[in-house]
This record gives sequence, C-alpha cells and structure tokens, in this order.
Amino acid sequence: MNVEIPQLERSAPINTSLEPENTSRDKSQVEELKVEVEQHIESEPPVKARPPLDYSSFRNFWTSVFIRLGSVLTRRFLLAFFGGQLVSICVTSTSVAITELVNRGWSLPATQNFFLYFALFSIYTPFTIYECKCIHGFKGWGNLILKDGWKYLILAAADVEGNYMVVLAYQYTNLLSCILLNAWAIPVCASFSWIYMKPKYHWTQLTGIMICIGGLGMLVASDHLTRSGFTTASAMLKGVSLSLVPHAQPILNSCQEFLVRRRPLYEMLGQVGMYAMIIDGIQASVLEHHKMRKASWNGGVVGLIFAFTLGLFIFYIVTPLIFRAASSVYMSLSILSSDFYGLLFGLGLYVRFPPLKAAHYTRY
Repeated sequence: MNVEIPQLERSAPINTSLEPENTSRDKSQVEELKVEVEQHIESEPPVKARPPLDYSSFRNFWTSVFIRLGSVLTRRFLLAFFGGQLVSICVTSTSVAITELVNRGWSLPATQNFFLYFALFSIYTPFTIYECKCIHGFKGWGNLILKDGWKYLILAAADVEGNYMVVLAYQYTNLLSCILLNAWAIPVCASFSWIYMKPKYHWTQLTGIMICIGGLGMLVASDHLTRSGFTTASAMLKGVSLSLVPHAQPILNSCQEFLVRRRPLYEMLGQVGMYAMIIDGIQASVLEHHKMRKASWNGGVVGLIFAFTLGLFIFYIVTPLIFRAASSVYMSLSILSSDFYGLLFGLGLYVRFPPLKAAHYTRY
C-alpha cells in the first residue's frame, strides 16, 4: 500500500500535463467540424442511386421509366429548371424593352439602369441594416462595410459597367443579334473554368464550343449584310461594346456565386445595390446630364422603363437562388433559351428575320 500511494500521487500531475494537449485537440476538432459543416452547406446533397429500368415487359418498362423520372424531378431540380426559364424570360423582356426605347429615340443607358439599383438599395439595404442591428447592433452594418465592403464595391462596379455596355450595344445592332450573343458566354465560361479548375472536356464539348464561335461569325456577317451603313467610329464602338459584355458576364456570375454561397442573399443584393446606385448615379450625371433634359419622358417611355426595371429586378432576385440550387454555368446554359423567346418577339414585332440568323439557330 505504501508503494502504490506515491505512484497515484505521481500520476496526478501527468494527467494535468495532458490537459493543454486535449484542449488543443478539441480546438482542432472544432475547426475541422466547422470546415465539414461549411463544405456540407456548399456541396450538393448526396445523389441517390437511380431506380433500374425493368425490361421484362412493355408495361413494366414504361412504369420503371416514370419511376426514374420521378426520382430525377426533385424540388431542387424543379427550382433550378423553372428559375432558369424565368431568368431567360426576364432577359428577353428587358431586351425587348431596350429595343423599343432605342426605336423611340430614347437611349440613356446609365439613367435606365439607375432605377434598378435604386430598387435593390431601397428594399434590401434597410433589411440588411435591420438584421445587423438585431444580431450585432447598429455597428454590425458598419463593420460589414469596413470588412467586406471592398468586395461588394468591385462587384458593383463590374455589374454597372456590364449593364451599361449591354444597353449601349442595342444602339448598334438589333434585338436578335444581342440575344444571340449569349452563345459566346459558353466558350468564355468554359475557358475561365479551365484556367482555374482544370476540368477535362470531351471532344463533343469542344465541338459544341466551336459551333458557338461559328454561329457568332454568322451573326456578324448577318449584321454586315442587313445594315452595311455603319461608319468607322460606330462600327468600332459596336465591336467594343458587344465584345466586352460576354467576356465579363461569366466571370461576374462566378464571383456572385462565390459570395452567394457564403453570405446571405439580402446582404449581397443590398450591398451591391447600394454601391451600384452610387457608381451608376455618378456615371449618369457625368455622361448623360444634358441628354436627360432633352429626352422625352412620355407615358410610353415610362412604361418601357418600368418593364425593363421589373424584368431585371426579378432577374437579380432569382439568379442567387439558381446559384445555390445549381451553379453559374447552369444559369448561363439556361439563358440560352432566351434566343428562342427573342425569336418569337422578333418575328412578332419586327417581322424581318435574316437567313444567316436561321443558320445560327441550328447550333441548338
């Protein structure tokens, strides 16, 4: 007994010396759990095995087909699919509104986009301030601006200039041409993904990219044949405005997807709307100050501006949901259906449809 007692007394400090190691292990385990939770939130749910097809009889085959379709048509898939089509319709409606405004001689790109950013700012920024006030007090919103404001500022500046170039492009080409430029977003998005993520593309995918580029060449040739009266300056401005937009849009979508998957939706929309409203307001006052006074503000123009703002407002609300349900690449593919909707509007409103644009549509 006398021998075992000092051994028990000596074992006590040994256990106390292990406490800092346990605490360090606990901290590392907590950090690992946080990383796993974040990865679980960002990643998609595990894909279940698809029900097998039954080839025993004709009836059993079609029954198994419908069962398999039922396993595919999940809530997440339906949200991504119908959300993508809604975004595509919004793109087409805004394109038609811009075309009608240009036909009426009303072309103020920065002023036209200002109403969109003002709507985003007036709705989502107060809600962001309210949420920050409830959680961290009113200083929480100030800390948000100091910590993450530069990210939203860069994103807002890129978004303002991208929308400005989109609206400006309609002065130098028609509705179908601007909508068909969505095809160029696919090779740009594929190139951007290859640079940063190094995916392996199948030869059929590369063939599809080349078809998109070939269709863009037909588009340029069609504009040259139908409207050959461009001056050198206008043709140059047209080329710059039309080439910058599709290059910036896939990158901008990827940046928005990065923020949306890590920050609340209302925060991203509110901050982007606030900074974009300031930048666009300054740009409109500098570039379009004199045109505002000379422009016509009749009922038709106001209605078209309202339709343009409403379409883009819905676009900005639904797009982050698609980023979470699917990805930015999926949204770019969904917007391609706006070519078909634009074709219907173009045939219904403007009748004329150059033959080379019909060849361009064969890429689908």
